[in-house]
Order: sequence, then C-alpha cells, then structure tokens
Amino acid sequence: MRLDPSQRDRETPARQVGRIVLAGRTIEYRLIRARRRSIGIEVHLDGLTVRAPRWVTLRDIELALCERTRWIVRSLDEWQMRRRDVMPREWKSGEPIVFRGEALALAIHASQRTSIAADMFHLTVRHPRAHDGAEVAASVADWLKDQAWTLVAARVAGYVARIAAQPPLVRLSNARSEWGSCNAKGEIRLNWRLVQLPPMLAEYVVAHEVAHMIELNHSARFWAVVEALLPGHAALRRQLEEWTALLVA
Repeated sequence: MRLDPSQRDRETPARQVGRIVLAGRTIEYRLIRARRRSIGIEVHLDGLTVRAPRWVTLRDIELALCERTRWIVRSLDEWQMRRRDVMPREWKSGEPIVFRGEALALAIHASQRTSIAADMFHLTVRHPRAHDGAEVAASVADWLKDQAWTLVAARVAGYVARIAAQPPLVRLSNARSEWGSCNAKGEIRLNWRLVQLPPMLAEYVVAHEVAHMIELNHSARFWAVVEALLPGHAALRRQLEEWTALLVA
C-alpha cells in the first residue's frame, strides 16, 4: 500500500527541481514532465510536486503555482505541523518516542542486562552501556521490531484464516514509502514502524494487505474485501495519512 496517491505515469517521467517565491517564501518543488493534458499540483510530506505536459512552458507552470499560492503555502504548513518526533533526537532520558500511537518519554538506566518495557508514560531502557546513545538506539530498534513482528504475525494469521486456506509468507520491511505490500505470490511485507501507529491504524494496514491476497488491485471488489475484514475501514484509511511522517523519521 503506497502512500503517494498520485497516478503513476505510463512511461518514465523527466524530473527536475525548481524554485519559486510564493507569499514571500522561496519554495522548492519537483517538476515531473509526463504524458498528461494539464498541470497537476500536489503537496505531500516530501514537499511540492508539479506534474506537467512536456509542451507547457516554465512560465505557465509558475503562473499556475502563483494562482494557487494560498493553498500551496497552507498545505505545506499543514504537512510541516504533521511531522512529529517519532524517534528521539538524542538517546537520553526525557526524550520522546512514539509507541502504539502514544508519545512516551525515554527513561534510560544503567544495568548489567538489557531490558526494555513500555508503560503508559515511559519507555524504560535498562542497558549495560546506558551512556552510549548508539548502543541504546540499536537495542530499542531491535525491541521495536520484535514488538512489530509479534503484532503483525498474529493479526495476519487472524485475517488470513477468514479468507484463504494457505498462510502467506510474511516479512517485516524498512520501506520509506509504504506501510505494506503484497505481491502476486501472496507474500506480504509489513513495515516495522506499524508498531508505532495507533493500534487500529496498524490493524487497517494489515487488513489492507491481506485483502490483496484475494484482489491484487484497488478495485471496488478489493475495497469490499477490506470492509468485510475490517468494517469502517474508510475512516482509518483517512487517519493513516496523518502518520506519514513515521516512514521518513
């Protein structure tokens, strides 16, 4: 399930980077020349993207951007506000880290053995090298991936039992552009950062990918399978966009 909702061009597009001043701000944008009839303007977590036919001049593109200045600036600001500290900037006590949708505070203590546990307020890390941020970070990353595997393995098994006879091959991924994927062989990959999502959003991603075992597309039949697995999925699908920043943290 890819995060970018834009349609993929049928041929490899030509890409370049441009800059324009809007409302007194210098804004960088990606310009993609592609086979299409009109100028398309999109704002996502990674910034402003313009898709335009090859015959459209740069002047016409900039005029189109100027005409939508208010929307572009507002959308960029909204995406910036959606960014959140999902992983600590520094690995020391008090720094925030997101686990199952909640911002917890790191509590790091020296200990002879490594142990990690989460409660309502803290992610407590006991580590022989508590002073070494890189060591602590690696241990927490491994713990999060273990937690993610426990989460997704159980949920995939539960959904698959309802629609398929054979369990799929499931792996964790570290993709920077998608929460999950399912290929024609029925193999499912799920991003380990699902464990940082609110539980119901992670549930939606799992149901989405399992549904692809039946319909390897995004047709009406596919969405019907998702709805059968997880009634009310549409609201969760919309909420997931708010958590895009997790993938690039």
